[in-house]
Amino acid sequence: MTPAYSSLAAVYDRFTYDVDYAAFADFYEEAFARRGAAPKTLLDLGCGTGSLTALMASRGYELISADASPEMLSIAREKCSEINSEIAPLFLCQSMAQLDLYGTVDCALSSLDSLNYVPPEDLPEVFRRLNLFIEPGGLLIFDLLTPEHLRALDGSVSVDEDESALCLWRADFDEEENALFYGVDVFTKRGRFWQRESEEHIEYAHAPETILSLLTRAGFSEIEQRTDFQPDSGRLFIIARNTRA
Repeated sequence: MTPAYSSLAAVYDRFTYDVDYAAFADFYEEAFARRGAAPKTLLDLGCGTGSLTALMASRGYELISADASPEMLSIAREKCSEINSEIAPLFLCQSMAQLDLYGTVDCALSSLDSLNYVPPEDLPEVFRRLNLFIEPGGLLIFDLLTPEHLRALDGSVSVDEDESALCLWRADFDEEENALFYGVDVFTKRGRFWQRESEEHIEYAHAPETILSLLTRAGFSEIEQRTDFQPDSGRLFIIARNTRA
């Protein structure tokens, strides 16, 4: 079994074509304006194939983008090589708990439930590092799939396919682990034959009250929870300000 987002990377964009990255970008910029922020440098944490990175860079921001999957980053680099940006995004192959930037950023973003992939025991270190690498007064904006939404996916099966690839997801919620385990099979056509690769994905059901407590302990304040953006997606959006002196 291959690591998460390795074999899936090659077909990820084809099967997530309906993700409205422009709406995410608009939401982030609305949050900047409402909080009186005018960031120039952004961290895209868990950047995946770089769709949001490319979009924010095209809007004039300087991007540092990090992801634990070298396969996803390879696609992101290629995608962002085509954009018209004064400063090309910098890509780092790092897990969230090992985040290590060369300097600070004005704001950090993490989209599409990337934080759900972080084990509970690693969350304090993730927020500690974000507190370290976000400028004092800077913003952290991310979303999580709620525990209720993850539990509701227990036993579900979904299929994405086109003429040359098929992706099969099987979801099982483990109450003891408090996590949703996905078995993912990726079939890609190779001439007359099909090649099968399998991955396991784990999304942890982080309780919102736990997240808020960890953020506060890490040095974030003015924490806001939003459910009005994409209200039917099962996502909770959190906006916090770094109060590190």
